[in-house]
Amino acid sequence: MTYAYARVSARDQNLTRQLNAFRTFGVPDSNIFADKKSGKDFDRSEYRRLLHKLRASDLVVIQSIDRLGRNYDAIIEEWNRITNKIGADILVLDMPLLDTRAKSETLVGKFISDIVLQVLSFVAENERANIRARQAEGIRLAKERGVRFGRPRRQYSQEFLAVAQDYMQKRIPLREALEKTNMRVENFYYHIRILRNRLRETYPRQ
Repeated sequence: MTYAYARVSARDQNLTRQLNAFRTFGVPDSNIFADKKSGKDFDRSEYRRLLHKLRASDLVVIQSIDRLGRNYDAIIEEWNRITNKIGADILVLDMPLLDTRAKSETLVGKFISDIVLQVLSFVAENERANIRARQAEGIRLAKERGVRFGRPRRQYSQEFLAVAQDYMQKRIPLREALEKTNMRVENFYYHIRILRNRLRETYPRQ
């Protein structure tokens, strides 16, 4: 039986390229398993379903080697789980040399496949490390230029700020503050906490 596994690491990434490649190869949709989660661990529902179905001599098709994991150790572990513990085969479409079906033909084919796996797993992990380093450097430079990250700060009207200031300085009671802002007590307290935090950030205690 032939199966395929696809993965993208974020909800906003698209699985289309991988799925189209599997269909072109001839894998039926019912045998395609796809996750939209990080490869940090393998607590992924579709991947677990695939492992549960796999039997010896089945074939697992993946688009690229890094779909098995996000670091060298994880890729090697999952490769060994599928090929050695389960006894199934793996074909990597982006790298046809990684086709364990050749292992039964020649010892040289198995040797080449193992070497290519080791090299590509290292390259995949190294590339991700380089991407993270470039992202961190970009964020650092942006911060030096004054770029702010995260959600924009909430803007309050002058009317609300006046009422909040009167309340925090105990010039008006809570009941009057709620009437003037037309807020429920929980909501009012929430925004008061935000303002107090901003004051502490602006005027930290010496």
